[in-house]
Amino acid sequence: MGSIQTQFKPPAFLNGQPKLLLIDGQLVPAASGKTFKTWNPSTGKVLAEVAEAGAEDIHRAVAAARRAFEGPWSKFKPFDRQAVLLKLADLLDQHFEELSTLDTLDMGGPIARTSAGRRRGIALLRYYAGLATATHGHTIDNSVDGNVFSYTLKEPVGVVAAINPWNGPLGLAIWKIAPALATGCTMVLKPAEQAPLSPLRLGELCLEAGIPPGVVNVVTGFGEAGAALAAHPDVDKIAFTGSTEVGQHIVRASAGNMKRVSVELGGKSPNIVFADADLDEAVPGAAMAVFNNSGQICSAGTRLFVERSIHDEFVERVAAFAKTLRVGDPLDPSTQLGPLVSDSQLERVTGYLAAGKAEGAKALSGGARITEGALAEGYFVAPTIFAGVNDGMSIAREEIFGPVISAMPFDDVDEVIRRGNDTPYGLGSGVWTRDISNAQRVSRGLRTGTVWVNCYQTMDPAVPFGGYKMSGYGRESGAEHMEEYLQTKAVWLKGHPMKR
Repeated sequence: MGSIQTQFKPPAFLNGQPKLLLIDGQLVPAASGKTFKTWNPSTGKVLAEVAEAGAEDIHRAVAAARRAFEGPWSKFKPFDRQAVLLKLADLLDQHFEELSTLDTLDMGGPIARTSAGRRRGIALLRYYAGLATATHGHTIDNSVDGNVFSYTLKEPVGVVAAINPWNGPLGLAIWKIAPALATGCTMVLKPAEQAPLSPLRLGELCLEAGIPPGVVNVVTGFGEAGAALAAHPDVDKIAFTGSTEVGQHIVRASAGNMKRVSVELGGKSPNIVFADADLDEAVPGAAMAVFNNSGQICSAGTRLFVERSIHDEFVERVAAFAKTLRVGDPLDPSTQLGPLVSDSQLERVTGYLAAGKAEGAKALSGGARITEGALAEGYFVAPTIFAGVNDGMSIAREEIFGPVISAMPFDDVDEVIRRGNDTPYGLGSGVWTRDISNAQRVSRGLRTGTVWVNCYQTMDPAVPFGGYKMSGYGRESGAEHMEEYLQTKAVWLKGHPMKR
């Protein structure tokens, strides 16, 4: 088999020229002149040179966002903010093939998956466009003596720093930009260095939609740029998605000026299968709760708890299903699993595969990097399910962020709730059962931000998403998300006594 993607024509955005920072409506190089490479994880080859922002570039971007917030953007009424968000949704629709292809090339998501994000991306923009004209304060009937009227105003928090990971570059960028624009905030977006291309292109589309220069700035770079944003004294809020460790650094850095912070962090989510579940649905459901995006999803159901009476049969069926999945060129529409995002992520995941075996777990499928044929050039790992796992093993306790399931038996409801909660994380969870009592009991018992019953990873712009415990705080999607970008101001108005 020859090299993959050899006949592919890349999007026009990949024109061989260095990709620049978007600051104050202009594409500009980093002040230092530095660049870095972004790599195609399917081939291990360079995709593009990208400007490497440093502290000076962050300062320029924050200053531009502040000028826009206090200047032209402050004059946009809710109707106007709604109009540009709807225009951006239309542009996203028109350019979605280009954007989804950039994500497939940059982080390895199969084109079938990145293309399927069209509806969600457009829906997010249109949902927040609707909320732009639906945000309001309240009149409050107070008990103060005299003619005193009280009410509240909802006002944008100000300049937002958005820092994103690499596992969903376009979708996560939209998820940060849309509520910020709907509320009247301005933004400096720092995408992950592993996958910066689609956020840069989205920033260009924001300008085309009529969003004023400086309202959305996109700065690419490494940890230095993110740290400068987190500590910047003129940033009013940080919206971060990523690892718990980095999230803790960001929270500490925010203390300098008491920034508003929302963080969506890591997970080690329990996925619970009862013996009465529809196994024909639960087998692929449990598998794809992890194998989707090659396991690179924070809420992946990586701890698979199966009622003991069906454990062996069920786990064997999941392993058999895993072996049918097509791992390959992510530009092939039939591919179901693409590569991991980088060589460092490959090293991390294969390290856990080795640790699982060393601790006594048995890989019923996968268990190794793919080293044969054309895929050997990329960062591909076969979908893996480990049996013989106990709660204390590293593969059952630590977030792997790869296509790896740890399967364990359980005996009763109270036990599985306790074990499901025995983790520092609390992002997602799943329950598969026909018994509504069990479904409700487990849903109430699990300390997670989302519980999926007889499904997994179902998402909608109107339904909030976020974590408990070390999985972070704050919510994205839903009306709650808007509150993350708004201040509440109380106004007291005392009237003069009426003259007779």
